[in-house]
Amino acid sequence: MREITQIRKLSLWIFFIPLIAINLCLFISQNPEFLENTIFQVDQIGRSNFSIPYLDGSLSISRASRTFPQYLIFKPAMILTAILLFYYWNNNNKLVNNFYSTDIIYKFRTFGLLSAIFLAIHSVFLGIKIDFQLYKLFRRVVLLLFIIFEIIAQGYLVFHFLKLKNKLSELTNKNVLYMKIVLVGILATVAILSLPMLVTKGNTHFKHMLEWNYFVGVIFFYFLSRIFWLKKS
Repeated sequence: MREITQIRKLSLWIFFIPLIAINLCLFISQNPEFLENTIFQVDQIGRSNFSIPYLDGSLSISRASRTFPQYLIFKPAMILTAILLFYYWNNNNKLVNNFYSTDIIYKFRTFGLLSAIFLAIHSVFLGIKIDFQLYKLFRRVVLLLFIIFEIIAQGYLVFHFLKLKNKLSELTNKNVLYMKIVLVGILATVAILSLPMLVTKGNTHFKHMLEWNYFVGVIFFYFLSRIFWLKKS
């Protein structure tokens, strides 16, 4: 099916583009000397000492990405990812309709498109300084909605694939399906358990560490989507 071919291609791009973007921003933040005396000189706020934020939470993705020149990488990468997400969820909706012999808009498509919209909005407003408390709250809410809608969309999609597993048996790797179920379950559980700590002040390093790892966990779903569908399909 044409949709499967498209989904396999899109999944790989959705995984690698944001992964490379955030880590390239991190590298620039920690190695600003490479761009000294160039038009891409790193803003002082965007500089940091060497660390592994995945383990020590020394800085946030926002700090590593929101200043010049890192945002020249981060913003286009995330907006492009949002566009690819739009096509990813549309293709999955068409595919599931084919298997069910229906012609409806499934909930995973709705939530998936909403997650893409909020990712794009977050990317556009990242780094824009407005000294207004409501604006800061707006940015946090947008990011939170991206995560919530993304996990809901992933959960609904996995649910439908589980229902269709007999029809998909010759097209997919069933072990990867179970991996996707476990991944979505972990992401949802971590989000719920971490919520009390996230809404309180302090625990900055934990929040940053969670941010890096959680973001990779969310996009790892798409890497699994790539290997979920067998090439022969």
